[in-house]
Amino acid sequence: MRGLLCWLVLLFLLQPWESQLQLAGPRCHTGPLDLVFVIDSSRSVRPFEFETMRQFLVGLLRGLNVGPNATRVGVIQYSSQVQSVFPLRAFSRREDMERAIRDLVPLAQGTMTGLAIQYAMNVAFSVAEGARPPEERVPRVAVIVTDGRPQDRVAEVAAQARARGIEIYAVGVQRADVGSLRAMASPPLDEHVFLVESFDLIQEFGLQFQSRLCAIDLCAEGTHGCEHHCVNSPGSYFCRCQVGFVLQPDQRSCRAIDYCSFGNHSCQHECVSTPGGPRCHCREGHDLQPDGRSCQVRDLCNGVDHGCEFQCVSEGLSYRCLCPEGRQLQADGKSCDRCREGHVDLVLLVDGSKSVRPQNFELVKRFVNQIVDFLDVSPEGTRVGLVQFSSRVRTEFPLGRYGTAAEVKQAVLAVEYMERGTMTGLALRHMVEHSFSEAQGARPRALNVPRVGLVFTDGRSQDDISVWAARAKEEGIVMYAVGVGKAVEAELREIASEPAELHVSYAPDFGTMTHLLQNLRGSICPEEGISAGTELRSPCECESLVEFQGRTLGALESLTLNLAQLTARLEHLENQLANQK
Repeated sequence: MRGLLCWLVLLFLLQPWESQLQLAGPRCHTGPLDLVFVIDSSRSVRPFEFETMRQFLVGLLRGLNVGPNATRVGVIQYSSQVQSVFPLRAFSRREDMERAIRDLVPLAQGTMTGLAIQYAMNVAFSVAEGARPPEERVPRVAVIVTDGRPQDRVAEVAAQARARGIEIYAVGVQRADVGSLRAMASPPLDEHVFLVESFDLIQEFGLQFQSRLCAIDLCAEGTHGCEHHCVNSPGSYFCRCQVGFVLQPDQRSCRAIDYCSFGNHSCQHECVSTPGGPRCHCREGHDLQPDGRSCQVRDLCNGVDHGCEFQCVSEGLSYRCLCPEGRQLQADGKSCDRCREGHVDLVLLVDGSKSVRPQNFELVKRFVNQIVDFLDVSPEGTRVGLVQFSSRVRTEFPLGRYGTAAEVKQAVLAVEYMERGTMTGLALRHMVEHSFSEAQGARPRALNVPRVGLVFTDGRSQDDISVWAARAKEEGIVMYAVGVGKAVEAELREIASEPAELHVSYAPDFGTMTHLLQNLRGSICPEEGISAGTELRSPCECESLVEFQGRTLGALESLTLNLAQLTARLEHLENQLANQK
């Protein structure tokens, strides 16, 4: 063994020192390392000495395991100023580094070593320049090569660099100040301070430095015992855990970080710890909101094709269908029964003015179809016509055109929005003169089929409504008025039949119109047992009681008169019989 060692030493001495450094390279493995050379290129460094230093750097590179995931190398030179030759992130191939070093031109000025150390600390070893983040625990090594005394202070800035985890090697040549070298280097000083007599002997440091970096890849031997990752370092190794895990005291095993143990992180329901951090989780039947913390009961009615004819109500993990008041849910749990006793000719006057707006007009059409849903639409049952008005009036379809609810609803959906003004009076006139004519599909008056008009509007009329509102009621048309938003109550009452409480409905906005359906159904759809053509009126209304009392008194007076006439006639007959005797 002793003979072999002597042979190797002799081999190093016989070969150029650049080749000696290269020979040592392939025999070892250097782990991940961020290495920056800080080279003195002041005027005291003679050209041939600088060339020797250049060859030293090239030879040292050839003994390193260079690569993005292995050793990254950066070079800066300094004199009175600092210049980056190439940063850590610049090259991943040794050949490119060598080319940049061979093209290096010395600055040949002063010797500001402290300034160079500060640049290395703040710039060269920054993540932006290619250094790996501190949490990766990749060693940071700076090699300072100088031949003279610094012209600025180095002790304080070097201490700051060491405090930031930078390991500093100080290499002095010829006239270098030993005190300054010791002030710059990391402890132990006997391993980090090197002083050589000339640049020709700088290879001695190269060999020693390379032996310091040269280490067995302990991770590759498979005996490290790391649960997740083994990270090789010069002469040693350490274990690292995956993201979301923390290294245990044994420095080998890993435990998942319970982020929720630090608090519930404002989660409304539950906090779940994941490798990426804490996540909020909602209980079954709830959905997590965009804020990532609060939970809301899942609205199944919006997430499934519920098929409810009238209204869907979400109840956490399920839903159910509802029908308007007075209508029964059918056995399928979705559809509602229809009023089948009432035969009505119904004309709907729909406001299509500009103030309604397209999206709300679609809600109006859906509202109209919900009215159609509780009617028994047929040629013998209820007939439905639709008129739209704005600055003009347009019959969308007359009473006699469609014979089924499905046909009516499809026609309603196909109606196009008119926009422009609000001529409600003109629409009432059109309804009275045309919509309830037999030519338009209305049944003859002799059949005593109720005629019902329903006006839907969202604002004040731009023409007079009083004449044709009164005319409609004179013609025996039962009028209903539905107002939304800025509809004028006085106009609604003038349009509607008496009593206004039963014939006027109002909703503050288009999204809340559905509650009006219950009132309209109870008015338009007659109760069972009432014959067609009979207007429904509450027997408890004051007006009805007075009318009933008047009719009764009139009938009694008529009976009294008839009884008096009959009594007088009997008396006359009795007198005649008496005279004959």
